[in-house]
Amino acid sequence: MAGTGVFAEILDGDIFKYYADGEWKTSSSGKFVPIINPTTRETQYKVQACTQEEVNKVMEAAKNAQKSWAKTPLWKRAELLHKAAAILKEQKAPIAECLVKEIAKPAKDAVTEVVRSGDLVSYCAEEGVRILGEGKFLVSDSFPGNERNKYCLTSKQQMLRITGKMPYKICGELVSVPPPFDLIPLGVILAIPPFNYPVNLAVSKIGPALIAGNSIVLKPPTQGAVAALHMVHCFHLAGFPKGLINCVTGKGSEIGDFLTMHPSVKCISFTGGDTGIAISKKAGMVPLQMELGGKDACIILEDADLDLVAASILKGGFSYSGQRCTAIKVVLVMESVADALVEKVNAKLAKLTVGAPEDDCDITPVVTESSANFIEGLIMDAKQKKATFCQEYKREGNLIYPLLLDNVQPNMRIAWEEPFGPVLPVIRISSVEEGIHHCNASNFGLQGCIFTRDINKAILIGDAMETGTVQINSAPARGPDHFPFQGFKDSGIGSQGITNSINMMTKIKSMVINLPTPTYSMG
Repeated sequence: MAGTGVFAEILDGDIFKYYADGEWKTSSSGKFVPIINPTTRETQYKVQACTQEEVNKVMEAAKNAQKSWAKTPLWKRAELLHKAAAILKEQKAPIAECLVKEIAKPAKDAVTEVVRSGDLVSYCAEEGVRILGEGKFLVSDSFPGNERNKYCLTSKQQMLRITGKMPYKICGELVSVPPPFDLIPLGVILAIPPFNYPVNLAVSKIGPALIAGNSIVLKPPTQGAVAALHMVHCFHLAGFPKGLINCVTGKGSEIGDFLTMHPSVKCISFTGGDTGIAISKKAGMVPLQMELGGKDACIILEDADLDLVAASILKGGFSYSGQRCTAIKVVLVMESVADALVEKVNAKLAKLTVGAPEDDCDITPVVTESSANFIEGLIMDAKQKKATFCQEYKREGNLIYPLLLDNVQPNMRIAWEEPFGPVLPVIRISSVEEGIHHCNASNFGLQGCIFTRDINKAILIGDAMETGTVQINSAPARGPDHFPFQGFKDSGIGSQGITNSINMMTKIKSMVINLPTPTYSMG
């Protein structure tokens, strides 16, 4: 059970504590934030409502801890990350239980998320040791007009030493090895994951930040906060230094802007929705890594394998009730094969199980009542504008039954807006160009997919699609976690994936050695 066993110390009565400076603490506010179970629509958990003053203390602790952590050898950082990953996997059951209760994630998928997160942390450790241990050596005469009298050393890591015997003068004395030069990591990283993957998309920010020598302040989503707190305790049990990892909970209206505009924050990694655009306007010179959703288009050509397409639409459009940034959000199918495709998809939809996440159903309640209301608004708009309902619309509380809408037109909201639910619009197109145009007319540009047996056509269409990733003959997906993941337009800023995240959470620093005379080997 949540908050029991090794997790007992994170619970104070019936309210989960926040984590700061290596300790689990109760907020001085005396207030809490309720977390509503999407299935029962009753309060499942409570978390601390942290104050701005507590955020200030967290930031100070993170700043101080980072200075020491930056001097910790890479192998030691990696060792601790591997330890945290192992504990995370060992404790998959209680963390998965939180995911089921907080965000109605089907039980098997909840366990998968935790295990995947452990694998991600371990990969971060290994990849960080590889790429942060490398540097570059440049000579000046490779640029026109220069002799070879300057050596430039660049590194992404704390200390790079020259092992040659050239004399250097320090405090008036000659030494044979120059002093180390520093690349100070960015500093305090503010990590804000979304509700749909509160563990996996938290560690996708925490792992790269820590291996690169940064400290972390995590602000988890309200729905998913308790799962995130359990995950943070795994890092605590692994023995990371005090203050290096912190997790504050509370109301966005009270500490949201205070966190994102805090002067101690040197990088923001955010996954979510429109809030990210507001953050970007306030962040100033702080580096940003943002993934803000998508309206992922699925373009289906006449020669496509329709059985493969139908299976991909089922998985890509309806897994976790469509609450995924990379879910298929609009089907753009050639008119000549549309009837056959819709028939195949409907046959598969009829076999989906609908119900509680504890029962491992395919379709479970969406995360909040307001989300369900939004989805219903899109559906009612489509109904008013004469879309074809392939199933009867059915809703029970937050539970919306899967729905395929055929003959959707561009004047319908569902054609453009992201439902984040188990409803999928089908737009029939008469040409590939029409499909590309609809895809590119969207404000979003996260991912897209193409189904065809002609690889040449697939590449040409993929090049024309204004999306961060194009999948050929498969549904959009984030992962494997070391693959680059990025969005165009309103879908985000920067690129994720383990290697890209490590790189964006570090700075490159150069040191130039100026020699008294040009020097050439074998010259």
